[in-house]
Amino acid sequence: MKVVVCINHVPDTETKVKVGSDGLSIDRAGVNYMMSPYDEIAVEEGLRIRDKFKGDLTVISLGPDAHRETLRKALAMGVDKAVLLKDDQVRDSYGVAFALAAEIRAIAPDVVLMGKQSIDYDDAQVGTLVAAMLGLPSVAVVVKLEIQEGGAVVCEREIEGGHEVVATHLPAVFLAQKGLNDPRYPSLKGIMAAKNKPIEEKPAAAAEARVATVALRKPSSKNPGRIVGTGAEAVPELVRLLHEEAKVL
Repeated sequence: MKVVVCINHVPDTETKVKVGSDGLSIDRAGVNYMMSPYDEIAVEEGLRIRDKFKGDLTVISLGPDAHRETLRKALAMGVDKAVLLKDDQVRDSYGVAFALAAEIRAIAPDVVLMGKQSIDYDDAQVGTLVAAMLGLPSVAVVVKLEIQEGGAVVCEREIEGGHEVVATHLPAVFLAQKGLNDPRYPSLKGIMAAKNKPIEEKPAAAAEARVATVALRKPSSKNPGRIVGTGAEAVPELVRLLHEEAKVL
């Protein structure tokens, strides 16, 4: 069974992001990067599927040379092959999905996995776009994935207020949610082996941008809270403020 996992190289969740001088991108000075956490879950699930069905697992990342760091981590976790789709430009979701779909189409895998969203832009569009471009079924926010002999699949996915059980058939695209598994830590042996594993580099398929960034800014600071009083005596003033200032009544 062929398994492909798409991963992204994103700012660390503990990094304090600053807007760059151009007002269109972040200031990368001093920013630490990591594999997107949902993609780590997808890699772990890919490893489990590969081991169960005795297949091979390829990870793909689109971006500049810096993405090699994240690809190395995936290799250290036990992935078989890594592909860097080289592109130094910032792409919109359509452009990312177009290039990923072109590479995945050439591999023709049985299973495609990725995180439900990447934590940098958080738009949660790439996975379903890739599936649509490949003409494959997709299941998002997956918290349980069972693949049976013959290619039948039963998934559980998160919905508001509960879980939904979905049945489909391979080949298909699955978007991992927290709770699907607990990603393993790379072992020392895996880290050392990853240093000798090649990363195949290819030019990313060109795609015309559908979205342009016109400005990037940090959220405005919130106004400090106010205590208008205590007990029942404060209710009239609180209602007045909610009506006249907050305008929620």
